[in-house]
Amino acid sequence: MNGMEYTMKKHIELLGILHLVYSGLALAVAVFCFALMSGIGYLTHDALAMGILGTIGMIVCVLITVLAIPGIIAGIGLLRMRSWARIVAIIVGCLNLLHFPFGTALGVYTLWVLLNDESRNLLA
Repeated sequence: MNGMEYTMKKHIELLGILHLVYSGLALAVAVFCFALMSGIGYLTHDALAMGILGTIGMIVCVLITVLAIPGIIAGIGLLRMRSWARIVAIIVGCLNLLHFPFGTALGVYTLWVLLNDESRNLLA
């Protein structure tokens, strides 16, 4: 293994960790949103408000969770050096470009690492 392959392997591993952390933070935000909305509904002592805010909190939580799952899958796949993880991570990275500023940085880094010929060969 030459020096460039070793470096790209480290970049792929770091990228896997970053996708796991970023998606894990998204899951934490999902739980926080649900707890916040449900808590506000509870504090009103109004059954209608509790139902509406709890429902909105649940919808937001499920939506964020569904959006975070591909990042977790990509991160695990990259850490295990699976060939399919490259495509999943590129798709997730492109979607992350819209989440300024951290998602944009992760998306750019994802594309830089995974569109590299050495990465393509390592994940083949």
